[in-house]
Amino acid sequence: MPTKQVTKSRYQTRNDDKVFSEEERAAVAATARERKSAAGRSPAQERGDGEADLRESLAKMPADDRAMGERIHEIVTTAAPALVPKTYYGMPAYARAGKDGKVIAFYKPKSKFKVRYSTFGFQPDASLDDGKMWATEFAVIELTPGVQDQIAELIKKAAG
Repeated sequence: MPTKQVTKSRYQTRNDDKVFSEEERAAVAATARERKSAAGRSPAQERGDGEADLRESLAKMPADDRAMGERIHEIVTTAAPALVPKTYYGMPAYARAGKDGKVIAFYKPKSKFKVRYSTFGFQPDASLDDGKMWATEFAVIELTPGVQDQIAELIKKAAG
């Protein structure tokens, strides 16, 4: 009697092959929690909760990533105080206030994806357009005074 061959669905195969890393799966789960918790909050609640979520995200980072993230947070909140702090895929981020609340910038610590440098990046809604091509993510090895000034200028421009 022939045996019946069991075939896996394409979703089972993807999970078995580990198409997404544990870090990527955790980031997707984090963004789902972020979106669910953001529903129905007042602007004041959104800012307060976002700040708390961002601080919690920073607290979980290794010391070097946390120090860089805390300094970037100071730079962003000073340069563009109208932006709302929050988390984005579990990472510190900054969004426009108001109804659309779209994230325009984020800090991705090197420990998140086990790479050699952290990045400070921008989403498509950031106002960084500059000709036919412009950078949207910057590797940050060290926060020198010049790098800090550059981040401040970029976030001011991105915030519009």
